[in-house]
Amino acid sequence: MAELLVEIHVPLREDPRVSETDYPFPWIDAIEEFLVEMEEQKAVGFFDDGEEFGDVYVFFTGGAEEDVLLRAASRVAALDGVPGGVFAMVTDDEAGEFGLGRRVDLPLA
Repeated sequence: MAELLVEIHVPLREDPRVSETDYPFPWIDAIEEFLVEMEEQKAVGFFDDGEEFGDVYVFFTGGAEEDVLLRAASRVAALDGVPGGVFAMVTDDEAGEFGLGRRVDLPLA
C-alpha cells in the first residue's frame, strides 16, 4: 500500500539579506531544522535529504494524516527568510517522479 507524502516545493532563490560571501540559501538549513524538530516531536516524518529539482528545492514529509502534513508545510512556508511561492504536492511514495499529485499553494490561510 502506498504511503502518503507531501512534497514541499520552495523556489530556489537566494536570500537577499546575506552577503556575497555567505551561503545564499540559509532558508534550506532553517527548513531542515524545523522539520527535524517536527519529526522529533513525532508530528511528521521527515526524509533527511531535500533535493534541488529545476528551479525549486523539494523537502519530503510523511508519516501523518494529510491535514497534519499540510499544516507543517504551511508553517515551513511562513518561516522567516523562506522565499514566496512555496507550494506542496500531495502524492505518495509510489509516484514515478517529483511534482506528481495534487498541488496546494502555501501558506494556508
